[in-house]
Amino acid sequence: MSEQTQKDTAAGTADEAVEQNAQEQMVEEQSADTDTTAAEDISGQQPSESETAGSEVEQLKAQLEQAEASLTEQKEAVLRAHAESDNIRRRAERDVQSAHKFALESFVESLLPVIDSLEQGLAQPAESEEAKALKEGMELTLKIFLDTLSKKNVEQLDPVGESFNPELHEAMSMQENADFEANAVIAVFQKGYALNGRLVRPARVVVNKGKAPSIDQKV
Repeated sequence: MSEQTQKDTAAGTADEAVEQNAQEQMVEEQSADTDTTAAEDISGQQPSESETAGSEVEQLKAQLEQAEASLTEQKEAVLRAHAESDNIRRRAERDVQSAHKFALESFVESLLPVIDSLEQGLAQPAESEEAKALKEGMELTLKIFLDTLSKKNVEQLDPVGESFNPELHEAMSMQENADFEANAVIAVFQKGYALNGRLVRPARVVVNKGKAPSIDQKV
């Protein structure tokens, strides 16, 4: 082979190498551009780590608020249940106490006619010795009755001289009497009774309807 031919061959080979390098570089650049574009697309489509963490925090906050609200409702329900239970217990205790306190009311009412009869008998004059002995026995019997009732917190109402009280007294009639204040009880037809402060029977009375006497009249 001639020297010129060898030069031409070497030159062709060099040109081919240059062209091949240029092509490889273009392929690499295109591949790099493709990778960059794909990464940008992925970055644009997927949220960042900070965004994901923030969303999870908001969800946890919402769940916590819901749990706290539910706990508050349950606490209030428990408190209401306790309060209602206490109210029921107190009502039951009051009912039991009232039942014990006023259990004797019907029994006391049944005794009142007997006491009334004894008092009416004692109001009658005793002329004979036999009548006097009978009267003494009646007095003793009445005293036993009243003492027994007193021990059971039964109070006898004998309001002569007191102001008329419609809650405790029943007015049977009205009369004028200068010896008493106006609206005062001047006589008792039938004594009243109360058990532990609660009226069993009102006192049946006569009420003064006259004006109260003046100081000059009293002197």
